[in-house]
Amino acid sequence: MADDCIFCAIVAGEAPASIVHESDRVLAFMDINPVTLGHLLVIPKAHSADLADVDRADAGEMMRMAQQLTASLRHGGLEPAGVNLFYADGEAAGQEVFHAHLHVIPRYPDDGFGLTIRRVPAPSRAELDRLAGLITAVR
Repeated sequence: MADDCIFCAIVAGEAPASIVHESDRVLAFMDINPVTLGHLLVIPKAHSADLADVDRADAGEMMRMAQQLTASLRHGGLEPAGVNLFYADGEAAGQEVFHAHLHVIPRYPDDGFGLTIRRVPAPSRAELDRLAGLITAVR
């Protein structure tokens, strides 16, 4: 547990949260600053700031819980038109709370949520192969 982490405080029961689902490893609760109604956060109970540092079993459980919550959103009373999963890893990616967390965001027509994407020029196959080699070499 990190001393100054709000999500660790929620896991410890020291901060309030509207909990939706819980397992031994993972906790899901309502986002207090939602993008849309029904916006959920899924977190590992063990503190990790970066996705690469999350225990693999915890990461798998986060995705399983997100899958279950997506079904609950679709078949419950909210009836969204779709669901986005969003993960921000690091400040440059938009991470604001530095405890790993997966957003489960119900989508509704004209809800105003979206990503602005500006693509880089398409790299050559040789450049794609070079980049693939750099990424595979890391782990």
